[in-house]
Amino acid sequence: MTSIVAVSSCLPETIPIARFQRELRLTDVQLRRYQRFYGLSEVCRDAHATETDLLLRAAAKLAELRGREHRVKYVLQARTMPSPLPYPLTSLRPVQEELGLRHAAGFVVSQHACASGLLAVDMAGTLLAADPDPDALALVLAGEKACTGLTQSIPDVTVMGEGTVALLVSADRTGPDRMLGYAARTHTRFGDEFIMGEKAAKDFQDLYGPGLCEVIDAALDEAGCSLDELALVLPHNVNRLSWIGVCKALGLPLERVFLDLVPYTGHCFCADPFINLQKAGELGRLRPGDRYLMTSVGLGATFAAMVLEH
Repeated sequence: MTSIVAVSSCLPETIPIARFQRELRLTDVQLRRYQRFYGLSEVCRDAHATETDLLLRAAAKLAELRGREHRVKYVLQARTMPSPLPYPLTSLRPVQEELGLRHAAGFVVSQHACASGLLAVDMAGTLLAADPDPDALALVLAGEKACTGLTQSIPDVTVMGEGTVALLVSADRTGPDRMLGYAARTHTRFGDEFIMGEKAAKDFQDLYGPGLCEVIDAALDEAGCSLDELALVLPHNVNRLSWIGVCKALGLPLERVFLDLVPYTGHCFCADPFINLQKAGELGRLRPGDRYLMTSVGLGATFAAMVLEH
């Protein structure tokens, strides 16, 4: 059974989104909408750090990795965007070398865009289950640089942040956070446009709520768990408004969705649910035995949900 052994994160300094109004090409009306209705106030960014720097900062806080490096067989980097570096350069290989993980098989998972983080955890569990070493571990990394105009925001939806995470995954049934169910569905009709046109964006907006509800139900079914049994939902930090609609459709109280970081981090690509996991744990929002749900949506478009037990 796939388990998350430990998670750590790096959140750069927060900056008011108003500082990025010109870069994001937001009118005053749009900026007020982001702030008042979407719940977006600040975004975490570090103009001087590379992607490798940010991933290493998250991994450096993963105390559970120390002394276990020899047990890590796989290193998976979950990315929303294809690598911006020319082959053979990557942001992953320097991380492996710095952490003493050159022996591990390392690769990037990006097929589900922002939902690739959940895919990477599921894939890590599958690899570990087939590994002959019962003590084998996988390291999953997520989080990217918002370094171009096209990657700094999703127009009229959210602003992108640069928070990163590192998590250890095992196939131990007794792990601290055990995966009970996972579901993902890709709607391929959106895949032919890197930036959706007006018609495709409207179609995606109409699909968003039903598509997310569908995979949440599927993940709950696989877990043998009902919505009422969930102690918490750890979402992708796109905006607050979208979750009001989803909660209404599901019949889920909004206060059971962990939205505490939406005003401060922005949408940190694949890293959001895991950043929320660490923060919720620090705040005591998860107790032993609690079941919780992680969600993410990737443009393209992939909807994903994962049920775990703390």
